[in-house]
Amino acid sequence: MREKTCCFTGHRQIPAREAEVIQKRLETTVTSLYQRGVCYYGAGGVRGFDTLAALTVLRLRKTCPGMKLILVLPCLSQARGWLNRDIDLYESIKTQANKVVYTSREYFSGCMHKRNRHLVDHSSVCVCYLTQQTGGTAYTVDYAKACGLNIINLAGANR
Repeated sequence: MREKTCCFTGHRQIPAREAEVIQKRLETTVTSLYQRGVCYYGAGGVRGFDTLAALTVLRLRKTCPGMKLILVLPCLSQARGWLNRDIDLYESIKTQANKVVYTSREYFSGCMHKRNRHLVDHSSVCVCYLTQQTGGTAYTVDYAKACGLNIINLAGANR
């Protein structure tokens, strides 16, 4: 199943001027992967790129039979402290996902790290939005590279 699975990782902030371009790149990339037999798409459920990726899969799923969205969440309280509009969108995505996996019940200092490793460990492709070489996204992409995943970075003009 790993060879049929793609994970997403990316920054929580996407500049407004880039959001539409990244959205189009996501649609093109996910469609291409689906045509090559990738049908499971794992997202971490946070705001920003994860949300954009999840919404893209949900939209494409209507015309791509067998495409599945799997949310891999770090803990039950992930959305604690978020704005109401972000929580509403998060809950809507959760109800539409084909599967929701929690890597921990409670929050602890390494739960995001555990979630990210789970996403990578169950995938053969990592689609990312990486513009910074430090932080959780950079760590996850480096881990995915070390695990031999095909990395597709949607950031930058030439990607």
